[in-house]
Amino acid sequence: MRESGKRPEGRNKRSGKSERESNQAKPFEVFRKKINPPKEKAERTVSSKKELGYGKGKKRPDVEDTNTLPRLNQYVAKAGVCSRRQADELIAAGKVKVNGKPVRTMGYRVQVDDKVEYEGKTLIGEELRYVLLNKPKGFLCTASDEKDRKTVMDLVKKACKERIYSVGRLDRDTTGLLLFTNDGELAKRLTNPASKVKKVYHVVLDKPMIEEDLVALSRGVELEDGMVKPDVVSYVQDAPDGTQIGVQIDSGKNQVVRRIFEHIGYNVIRLDRVLFANLTKKDVPRGKWRVLRDKEVSMLKVIAGKTSTKKA
Repeated sequence: MRESGKRPEGRNKRSGKSERESNQAKPFEVFRKKINPPKEKAERTVSSKKELGYGKGKKRPDVEDTNTLPRLNQYVAKAGVCSRRQADELIAAGKVKVNGKPVRTMGYRVQVDDKVEYEGKTLIGEELRYVLLNKPKGFLCTASDEKDRKTVMDLVKKACKERIYSVGRLDRDTTGLLLFTNDGELAKRLTNPASKVKKVYHVVLDKPMIEEDLVALSRGVELEDGMVKPDVVSYVQDAPDGTQIGVQIDSGKNQVVRRIFEHIGYNVIRLDRVLFANLTKKDVPRGKWRVLRDKEVSMLKVIAGKTSTKKA
């Protein structure tokens, strides 16, 4: 007589094994239970697939998520016009047009085929890029050259997919730091003569500079296009012969460093920019580039912002 609550032990008709042998072969099989979904839920899933027109063997259609589209203020800021907060003010004032009409809605999301304009210029809302190059000798600071000479754009063409431009220029024979960006507003401020962005040059002369000339240079030189007064002029300590000079200057005049030395009777053999604003040549070998860190970009904006604050 079998015990109450137990099934009789016997052979499994399909496998030919007893139930005990079968459980020993698969010790966890007794805990595996298939849970069938409710019929209503299964039917709802099938019907939803039929409505959307996709299923097994068919590709799910691309559905555009409006939340991924950029807001108008973000689009304007990425185009390099101004900061996002300032973009809100431009939008509220009706100065930003979408498809030819002013849009004052702050939450408006720019569609793929929208044409956004500010002051008559079509904006391209792309990611802002900041690239620092250690320029070698023999490269022109231009986008292209009719004589097919080497340009700095050849060196940074793989830095990013966005189109970037140099902030200011270095002549063909001058080496050193050169900043590239598509942030038009920042570039405009950094190259503004009133910005007084600090630049430091390492100058190698054709002959030793006497101390009297060094003092005269520090007091300022009158060039044909105006007075130029360096912030700091000093001998380079590692070159005791007096042929190497360090110059800190904020003037944005064309070839100003070469010209001030030539004005007092010295020819510049080598000229290297070793500092621009808050940027140095650390971790940037000659002919190479690197992307600026977030902290460096923030500091650049602070430097540019100080100018606008003083002017206001």
